[in-house]
Amino acid sequence: VQLQASGGGLVQAGGSLRLSCAASERTFSSYTIGWFRQAPGKEREFVSAIRWNGETYYAESVKGRFSTSRDNAKNTVDLQMNSLKFEDTAVYYCAAGPFSRLYTVPRGYRYWGQGTLVTVSS
Repeated sequence: VQLQASGGGLVQAGGSLRLSCAASERTFSSYTIGWFRQAPGKEREFVSAIRWNGETYYAESVKGRFSTSRDNAKNTVDLQMNSLKFEDTAVYYCAAGPFSRLYTVPRGYRYWGQGTLVTVSS
């Protein structure tokens, strides 16, 4: 499965961005799709995940601000980011894999996209 993340950019604090992750195969629809982010000098961290049935999970730092959704017919998963903060600045990656209890850590995913940069100005 090849993943392509897009939608990053520069936004002011308090603004919104919508990221999208597109997959190359229909098997995508059976996978859990995770979003992770990595800021300079920091480890990659979990942001959100969505299972094949639409069940969602979020990191505490983004709950109430970010929302993930999927369209299995289009092989896409979106991450709507609202009320962005300076500390949300990072490269955002989407990842795919069978659901496991490791959905909050990078090694819980089998496939990765190339990342898209989100910069939030304060």
